[in-house]
Amino acid sequence: MPQAKDVHNPAAIDQYIQQLEPPLAALVQGIRHVILSTDPIIGEQIKWNAPSFFYQGNMPPFNPKEYKRDMIVLNLRQKDHVLLIFPTGAKVSNGRGILEGNYKDGRRMVAIKTIAELELKKEALHMVIHDWLLLADK
Repeated sequence: MPQAKDVHNPAAIDQYIQQLEPPLAALVQGIRHVILSTDPIIGEQIKWNAPSFFYQGNMPPFNPKEYKRDMIVLNLRQKDHVLLIFPTGAKVSNGRGILEGNYKDGRRMVAIKTIAELELKKEALHMVIHDWLLLADK
């Protein structure tokens, strides 16, 4: 089945963040920086009405509903935290103490409330992302 190619679009993320309230905007910008600084193969776009991060490298064809390219989607619906959703996070066997949930569809999540909490989770987040990249179907 042909796969849709995700399109790296940092300008869309910039525009999205500019529309957020300042404390939330700063947290989202910090999360964005941590994710993108992990590896240059990570792209960003707006997907599912939120900032989303994906693997930009080559992959064999797959069913787009498998979300093999999608790495992290931010959920900003809660007022007190940002939820980082890893649609295929279950494939990362070592959640480094930060991946939560045990959903049948393979999702795992990380909740971050403050910049200080992001700093505490930054290294573990880098490691989880790195582990995810090693396991990507290339």
